[in-house]
Amino acid sequence: MSEETHTTQTQQQAELQKRLWAIANDLRGNMDASEYRNYILGLIFYRFLSDQIVEHADKMLAPDHLTFAEAYAKPDYKDAVKDELVGQVGFFIEPQYLFPSLVKNIQDGHFDVEQLQNAVNAVQNSTLGQESESDFRGLFEDMDLSASRLGNTVAKRSALIGKVILSLANISFKEADLKIDVLGDAYEYLIGQFAAGAGKKAGEFYTPQQVSKLLAQIVTMGRSELKQVYDPTMGSGSLLLQLGNYAKVGEYYGQEINGTTYNLARMNLLMHGVNYSRFNLYLGDTLEEDHVDSMTFDAVVANPPYSANWDPAGKLDDERFRKYGKTAPKSKADFAFVEHMLYHLSATGTMAVVLPHGVLFRGAAEGAIRRYMIEQDNVLDAVIGLPANLFYGTSIPTCVLVFKKGRDRNDVLFIDASSDFEKGKNQNTLPDVDVQKILDAYKKREDVDKYAHVASLDEIKENDYNLNIPRYVDTFEPEAPIDIDEVKQQLAEVDQQIKDAQAEFDKLASQLVWTDKGDHDDK
Repeated sequence: MSEETHTTQTQQQAELQKRLWAIANDLRGNMDASEYRNYILGLIFYRFLSDQIVEHADKMLAPDHLTFAEAYAKPDYKDAVKDELVGQVGFFIEPQYLFPSLVKNIQDGHFDVEQLQNAVNAVQNSTLGQESESDFRGLFEDMDLSASRLGNTVAKRSALIGKVILSLANISFKEADLKIDVLGDAYEYLIGQFAAGAGKKAGEFYTPQQVSKLLAQIVTMGRSELKQVYDPTMGSGSLLLQLGNYAKVGEYYGQEINGTTYNLARMNLLMHGVNYSRFNLYLGDTLEEDHVDSMTFDAVVANPPYSANWDPAGKLDDERFRKYGKTAPKSKADFAFVEHMLYHLSATGTMAVVLPHGVLFRGAAEGAIRRYMIEQDNVLDAVIGLPANLFYGTSIPTCVLVFKKGRDRNDVLFIDASSDFEKGKNQNTLPDVDVQKILDAYKKREDVDKYAHVASLDEIKENDYNLNIPRYVDTFEPEAPIDIDEVKQQLAEVDQQIKDAQAEFDKLASQLVWTDKGDHDDK
């Protein structure tokens, strides 16, 4: 990429972000970030679906020299057009409900939110009985157009939503006009901005982009194609999508426990050009409902909830957890997620997961599980310490554990990247140069003073399978030697300054006189 093209992309991204956040501000006065997020992203997604229908319809009808509206108005075309489009993109939108049609109604003063509600309902209804039905079911359920927070009358709600639609209509989403993935950038930017304002809840749906890039590049290293990939705690799907930036991905699989976040993930994949036929996303508790059953994947990535509660009762009867002999503690499900992921990792696959540092050294059942993974399965490939305060909702430092099956070595690479970050107003960030530094160290797998160490199995055994990074990477910086004579001289000078100051004070005090003798005598 030329410097000029890169500069153009940066400028276009900045302009896009500025305009999108301005649109979001039209809503933010009425509700909190988690609420107006659903309206903004929902409307952007609806415009995307509308554009998709128009694009495919134009191509399909070009030989007949008909517009989509003209063809749909002809009885002998209508059903065929609908069936063909549903087969191509998985859904259908009538001409009257297309985004430009809604815009015209707003401009003509004939719009109300009921039209938009009918439009989104029609999208879902068009998928009923189709292969795409489960992928579109409930996609817009978080965009409540009857909510009083949009206005206490239909007219007020219509005016506010209409204003947002018109603002979105003024942004060009045509690739010919731009050198960036507008929809993808829009979605990623807004998810990140909403995460910044969502506090503790942000961790439920967003992994910072730089961390996603790190995990994606680790699991795709040396591979140009991945048949199937999986994220068992996918959030908004950003981590899954990063895999597609570094390798050709066949099918995406993921699961998410939060319904709103599950909807975000489905929208996110669709807006990044992943056809509904190429992803299988599920709603539910991964540890309780294993929707991918006995499938295995070339790459598995995750940023699961840290030290979450779970129910280990009866789990040793579950094939995912049985061989370890013990279950993760009820109040710390970290290793339960790791076990689940390993169960679904193919014999030649790579897996990377973000976890709190406690998994490296906690004892009891977790210590036994950790030992089994290292000694019996020989699947732990690397431990990477990340800086603190990278993630929304928590300031704790985290680590990335990298696992591989079928390894031909039994050592473990330790990398301490905890000091490499840029300090931000609310969150620290991991610059590209530091991401690359980690990747280079992982690829070379060599000792680097105060940064990386390749620990043998014997060394890990000597540490009783405690993986706390400072045991393997010594980052201690000795203080400069102290010159005792110089310190003595400085102390002597300070003592003299104190004596001089005291003498000056005593001199001034002796010169004080009482100005009211009567008061003095009374005392």
